[in-house]
Amino acid sequence: MSRAPALMVSGTARYGAAVVFGPLDLRAGAGEWTCLLGPSGVGKTTLLRLIAGVDDFTDFRGEIRASDDLPLQGRLALMAQSDLLMPWLDVMGNVVLGARLRGERADLDRAAEVLDRVGLTAHRGKTPDRLSGGQRQRVALARTLMEDRPVVLLDEPFSALDARTRAQIQDLTAELLAGRTVLMVTHDPAEAARLGQAILILSESGLSEVAPPAGPAPRPVDDPETLRAQGELFNRLRGAA
Repeated sequence: MSRAPALMVSGTARYGAAVVFGPLDLRAGAGEWTCLLGPSGVGKTTLLRLIAGVDDFTDFRGEIRASDDLPLQGRLALMAQSDLLMPWLDVMGNVVLGARLRGERADLDRAAEVLDRVGLTAHRGKTPDRLSGGQRQRVALARTLMEDRPVVLLDEPFSALDARTRAQIQDLTAELLAGRTVLMVTHDPAEAARLGQAILILSESGLSEVAPPAGPAPRPVDDPETLRAQGELFNRLRGAA
């Protein structure tokens, strides 16, 4: 993995005559985990899709760039809310899917190492219908790690999990994506308070910053500073709705 740059987005997005978001000026710090919250309909997912270059319908006027001024293409990975696993492929096949789609030879040895890191070695031959929700998200995480990109976009990847599994996958993801520039969209103040090294709220009136709790992430769920930040975020989100 190359050194992770900061990610900068400035501009306005429209869908037809309607403004989706903006004008905004967003910076996700180099090698840091930035959490983006906000009420539904303010364009958070659209923003991620524009950064990833997979939105062909929104008219964006502005700039999306890396702090090193090198192209972002080929240096981004996107992990969505849905695990997007191919039901006819087994775990190993899903993990190396990116290489197959690019017509490249899959590195099966490295894929085996990644599966070991996410605790799925014993499940490598199973199809997605034989996995739990947490296991499916581990497969999606392994696929993201196989891409080995310095900039990672996360679109509510843990929202469908139960509380216990969500905390486990949050911890694992924070460990395995350490050193990368991560921009994560979430609706969960507790998640942002646990994971964010920077926390931003997007509303119809623009982008605002909230100071994260002290201490390294992921923070304990019962840490007083984490709980305080969670409450502040909840109140800010109620005001932004």
